[in-house]
Amino acid sequence: MQDIAIIIVTYNSWNHLPNCLDSIKIAIANVAAKVFIVDNASTDGTPHNIREKYPWCHLICCEINGGYSRGNNFGLKAAGFPVSTDFRHALLLNPDTEIPKGALALLLDYMDSQSDIGVLGPKLVLSNGNIDKACKRGLPTPATAFYHFSGIDKIFPKSPVFGRYNMSYVDEDEIADVDSTVGACQLIRGEALAKAGLMDETFFMYGEDLDINLRIKSLGYRIVYYPRVVAKHHKGTSTRKEPTAMIRVFYGAMKLFHRKHFASQYSVLINMIIYGAINVICQYKIFRNGTKPSHKRVVGSAPE
Repeated sequence: MQDIAIIIVTYNSWNHLPNCLDSIKIAIANVAAKVFIVDNASTDGTPHNIREKYPWCHLICCEINGGYSRGNNFGLKAAGFPVSTDFRHALLLNPDTEIPKGALALLLDYMDSQSDIGVLGPKLVLSNGNIDKACKRGLPTPATAFYHFSGIDKIFPKSPVFGRYNMSYVDEDEIADVDSTVGACQLIRGEALAKAGLMDETFFMYGEDLDINLRIKSLGYRIVYYPRVVAKHHKGTSTRKEPTAMIRVFYGAMKLFHRKHFASQYSVLINMIIYGAINVICQYKIFRNGTKPSHKRVVGSAPE
């Protein structure tokens, strides 16, 4: 049984994918791993280039772009998950990430040293050198989301109550238990996948990583942020090409996540208010993005 099945979903990602794969080739030198690339109907020559330049990767071509969750599930199923007899763990990785030498071995060693860890995520650093805040997240309850989108979390970033959305009260250089890591780079225990199942494909993009982390945590596993490994994340390289559509997808995923995990706890009226607030925020973000130059536009949870 090999250590890790690395799953990468691509969609017109060729500008960054070579750097990602070159870094992986070095990182897997002392790890038993196999790379599965699922291409979601790219039109930038990605499949041809992979076959020509990276024949050591297992390529899966989809005829349509069915979304991030569906793409990851194709890769996970190709590796034998949710009950794999070939791989102990799965690493979900974005094509716009770069993994440092030795990183996979460190993640693997820490995962194997503590059997109660279900998901392990490294510290992700953006192109500007700042931390990708999504790599250590709290459960986005309605209250937590309100504190975040109202800006209260910026006033009280060290508060475990008000700063829960991005867990800003957790030192970015300290190992910590969190509610969720981010799908851009997270190592998932195969045993946990076998119990929790694969990704929920009703999430086209965004929210699916929160969902699977929550499902795994509910089974008694820990979700751990592990900053002793630091990876690069050139965030939004695919989604920024269609910012308005992706903003709608992002806030649509918020409504879907609420409906799945929280709606039953509230009255119809409260749920209507929550969905209405999400719609208002979505329209505001679209308007604000439209006033910016294209290179400064943000998508979803990307930093402003």
